[in-house]
Amino acid sequence: IGEKAIREICDEAFDFEVPLVPLGQDSYILELFHGPSLAFKDFGARFMARVMSYFNQFANKSLHILVATSGDTGGAVAMGFYNVPGIKVTILFPKNRVSKYQEVQLTTLGGNIRAIEVDGSFDDCQALVKQAFQDSEISNKLGLTSANSINIARLIPQSLYYFWAWGQLKTDEEPLFSVPSGNFGNICAGAFAKQMGLPVGRLIASVNANRVFTDYLDSGEFIPKNSISTLSNAMDVGNPSNFVRIEALLGDVNGVRDWFSSYSFSDQETQDALLELWNQFGYASEPHAAVGYLGLEKFRKETGSKKPGIILGTAHPSKFLTVLPQIVQDQVEIPDSLLVLLDRKSEKKEISVDYKQLKTLLLQAD
Repeated sequence: IGEKAIREICDEAFDFEVPLVPLGQDSYILELFHGPSLAFKDFGARFMARVMSYFNQFANKSLHILVATSGDTGGAVAMGFYNVPGIKVTILFPKNRVSKYQEVQLTTLGGNIRAIEVDGSFDDCQALVKQAFQDSEISNKLGLTSANSINIARLIPQSLYYFWAWGQLKTDEEPLFSVPSGNFGNICAGAFAKQMGLPVGRLIASVNANRVFTDYLDSGEFIPKNSISTLSNAMDVGNPSNFVRIEALLGDVNGVRDWFSSYSFSDQETQDALLELWNQFGYASEPHAAVGYLGLEKFRKETGSKKPGIILGTAHPSKFLTVLPQIVQDQVEIPDSLLVLLDRKSEKKEISVDYKQLKTLLLQAD
């Protein structure tokens, strides 16, 4: 892609604010949720949609995006690729494991966007997607590609806001980055930024009860497990696919320990953090950023670090309204872009964790 085209792509993709909001002394939340789907996944999805459309203009075959979501990826991909010429999208999401507002973003657009509800977990959805990519009949016939963080084009633009955040601090210090982590694409992008030369004091992987990475740093063994449902549902991942990228980048567990720390928190701790963020700082958060706040605070308590800390705010609190404490709910205004979707008809297909069912639906969509 030539320089003129890539600048146009970036101008179109990143056309929203990314504020760094002070949170007490030397702590900040980088709000990544001011794009159309109200989640940080807009950076990757909007960039990818335009890059794929650029390349597809020279092809004589349509592309079919196949993606699994634990919540926010699906909405960002749906909105990023909606009505993009020559591209069809199929999104798999786990039954009863995404919020109401996340689901309407997946199921109400129609057009070239199709949603499939899987009676299983996100890990089941992700496994089905990977199986489809390994099926040469399906992959070749449909021109399959991915918009999950399996696709490197998702992580490249996500590395950029780490630089943007550091630039806003106007400091020579190496900040701490606390990243709410599920499939580990976001924090992997932070590792890319550090590898490219960004001053990073520590990458803190803040996770919920799904703690396979935390256990890996403790024991040296990476053991995937069935995911557990939590308040921070977008992080309910028991086998994060970007772990292999992190280990490949840093060599082994000792290399990973040099760059990363990780802490796991319960739903009760998350609820307490939501209240603390409001009562102490007047900040109305949502569960994922609250876990990020807990991770930063625990690292500081454990190490005594005085470096500035940046928490990645990954989603707008309105998307998780029903799990917020009442005092926080009362402060959150639901954006019009979400309210309008509630009046639209929801359309979805339902399948079990059965690849044959998925394959049949994919072939029907061709």
